[in-house]
Amino acid sequence: MPQQYHILNGDALKNQFPGEISNNVIVARECLMEGDISGDTLEEFYANRAKFMGTYFGELEPGNYYQLTVPEFEKILNIPLNSEINLWFEDDLFCQVNMWFVVYLIEQKDPDYTVYLVRPKTGSEYSFGNMTENELKLAFQNKTEMDAAARKIIGNLWLNYRQKNTDELLLNAEILTVRFPFIPKAVEAHIKRLSQNGNPGRPVQTLQQIIKDLGSDDFTAVFKEFRQREAIYGYGDLQVKKMLETMIKNKKNE
Repeated sequence: MPQQYHILNGDALKNQFPGEISNNVIVARECLMEGDISGDTLEEFYANRAKFMGTYFGELEPGNYYQLTVPEFEKILNIPLNSEINLWFEDDLFCQVNMWFVVYLIEQKDPDYTVYLVRPKTGSEYSFGNMTENELKLAFQNKTEMDAAARKIIGNLWLNYRQKNTDELLLNAEILTVRFPFIPKAVEAHIKRLSQNGNPGRPVQTLQQIIKDLGSDDFTAVFKEFRQREAIYGYGDLQVKKMLETMIKNKKNE
């Protein structure tokens, strides 16, 4: 029987993960939808990410990236041949970009792994956090196999994303529409967040509208409303706070 591995979308899921299926857990501690993702080698990529994450999170030392994140990715590259890999990722853009990179890593090691995707229940597509232990077990039972052809395309999504090639990103996502309809939606959300022709992008426009609707830029209220309106992005409080602070600063400088 092949060894079974579980790659999770974050520590929050790890903390609620069912004990009976918690063997060989790997956590993708990243936020690849933000910052520098360049690098001709993994070593260069890690160095660029460590520098960015240290700046993005303020007091976080670059060395922490090598202690908390890099070892988890290295575990992926060291998964034994003929193993079963279960990817626990949500449908939002935050999780999807991380998943594309994870699949890319898997494909570099061994395209003959047996890989499954485990998604949250219907109605909770953007959060495992709302699920009970029994619901997580049921999600695992209902996992979907990600065959070699699909994995190759998803690995290409990471390359398209890293190279900022939106045309190829759309084309590859479209191929996956029937089996993985949430992927084109995430790609569309990504493209709409890009600034174009003087427009700041969908997330910022949504924040502007929320502030107008609420008549306030109070972060707690704005963040709660943003999470409801734009769950597709999977933004955390830090990301929204940085957008809000930039908006307020730009407005004062006008």
